[in-house]
Amino acid sequence: MSATDRIRGRIGSAIFEKVAGPRGPERRERIRGAGGAGWFAEDRPIRRVHGDSSMFVGGIRALLLQSLHPLAMAAVAEHSGYRGDPWGRLQRTSYFLAATTFGGTEGALEMIGHVRAIHERVTGTAPDGRPYAASDPHLLTWVHIAEADSFLRAHTAFGAQPLDQAGRDGYVADMARIATELGVPDPPRTESELAARIGQYRPELAATSGAREAARFLLFNPPLPLLVRAPYGMLAGAAVSLLPRWARRPLLLPSLPVTEAVVVRPAGQAMVHAIRWATTAPTRTQA
Repeated sequence: MSATDRIRGRIGSAIFEKVAGPRGPERRERIRGAGGAGWFAEDRPIRRVHGDSSMFVGGIRALLLQSLHPLAMAAVAEHSGYRGDPWGRLQRTSYFLAATTFGGTEGALEMIGHVRAIHERVTGTAPDGRPYAASDPHLLTWVHIAEADSFLRAHTAFGAQPLDQAGRDGYVADMARIATELGVPDPPRTESELAARIGQYRPELAATSGAREAARFLLFNPPLPLLVRAPYGMLAGAAVSLLPRWARRPLLLPSLPVTEAVVVRPAGQAMVHAIRWATTAPTRTQA
């Protein structure tokens, strides 16, 4: 093994450890060794999107977008522990995505059942006095469409092999299958339906103090060593560049079209490519 491959392996392992956590190797083997048919066939769009390093950008965008619903933000602030244990939350989310995307049907449904049970326990009252419940189909729909839109847009902008229109519609349909099992009623199944559903939620969206605090935490005060803050900043800047103006204004995030086109997106593309390089095994050539 060359020195470059050793460096690549160390960086890739460090990224995997952060994203997957200490139980990552065990969980990966469980997903790989699942018996029976996979929930999604190997050629499904969801596998291409969720297996790409553009998900790092999509994940940040999804959190920012989701925070704009006051009730969803209240649930996150009071129950997710995102400030006290942000890496734990990331690791739980990554395991859910891996299990439902790449695992077998039995394991995927078991994971969804576990998440639904957690949702039943997440209830409370938002700062504006309204009650919320994570199992509320209306809130579940918002969380789902914000994720689907963010992951798809990030992959379209930064993915190694962006999908064509049929593929993008297929991705939304694949995500709808997961959403239905989670309790989302009639989730969108095409890209145009997804955009229309997000538009329907816009009158309900607003930036609470909790949402702005979460944005500051995600973008400016992440729990990261100084050494990796600059690379993370490239990913965070790329995520913001994918937000529409109507979502940036309430969060007090700037819109700088020229800077984003010339600096921010190329930097994000370079960072996504670097992660892809580090986390993909080098191709072996035959002598």
